[in-house]
Amino acid sequence: MFTVRQKALDETSKCSSLDHLLEKYYLSTAYTLEFILGVIGNGIVMFGHIFCMKNWTSGSIYLFNLCLSDFAFLCTLPLLIESYAHERWVYGDVLCKSNRYLLHGNLYTSILFLTCISIDRYMLITFPLKEHLLQKKSMAVFISVGIWIVVTLEILPILTFIDPNQINNNTLCLSYGSSGDASNSLIYSLCLTVTGFIVPLCLMCFFYLKMVHFLRNRNEQLARSFSIEKPLSLVTLAVIVFSVLFTPYHVMRNIRIASRTDSWKLTKCSMTIINSIYIFTRPLAFLNSVINPVFYFLMGDHFREMLIARIQHVFKTIKSFCMVH
Repeated sequence: MFTVRQKALDETSKCSSLDHLLEKYYLSTAYTLEFILGVIGNGIVMFGHIFCMKNWTSGSIYLFNLCLSDFAFLCTLPLLIESYAHERWVYGDVLCKSNRYLLHGNLYTSILFLTCISIDRYMLITFPLKEHLLQKKSMAVFISVGIWIVVTLEILPILTFIDPNQINNNTLCLSYGSSGDASNSLIYSLCLTVTGFIVPLCLMCFFYLKMVHFLRNRNEQLARSFSIEKPLSLVTLAVIVFSVLFTPYHVMRNIRIASRTDSWKLTKCSMTIINSIYIFTRPLAFLNSVINPVFYFLMGDHFREMLIARIQHVFKTIKSFCMVH
């Protein structure tokens, strides 16, 4: 009897430390890699847009805003990496709330800008010889500003659920899914999942299917005057990013919050397992900030060629300067 009870206690002890180990080693490592790769990739794209892009289109405006959103997220990572690695938060309440706010702001602005990119690609192949209203640069700027305002207001309630917590004499800035009143937080999280994720996903899939149907019916006519591979690849990649990266996070965030409510009677080990899976999905969701620069090389306005030409020009200038001096 003693052996069985001791074994059960050992298993519970191992289970209870799993989520702490994931936060300390997995999150700090994953976010470090995302920070390094994200800064390099988005830095190159930002350089290309500022110094190489002469004629901006509606698609490039959405992509530039996507890059700005990614940089906002990347700015939150150094503090998170340090706090997870040392298992403490020493930056105060304001930075804790603003850090989590920017993090979620990036998530939902990224989703909406990716949706706009998919719609823009559909319009591009549907109206190849004339500019649709949604493809006008002024409209793209208006929509982009609207997205920033809508998402800013949409995630404001998160601030009421985020608070540094005292655990084992250490102050921790807990994630949204692990902090605040669980019952109220679950209602808000479900609404945010529907409006911020499911609705944009349905829109993206709708325009993706319309694009496939359109290209299937007009393939021969379009092939003579318009390349269909890049717009279709762009939307396909966007749908994959949505499905693979964002879905597990939203599912597990809601399960994590629900598991903390009084209606769910779970053992401590079960709670730890749910939290561990939730922790695993978080860097996966924000991996989009590393993948997003790929979209710049799939857009149909010779971005890669312009970027390479600009880099070659910079190196030639540096070489000439060195030879003179």
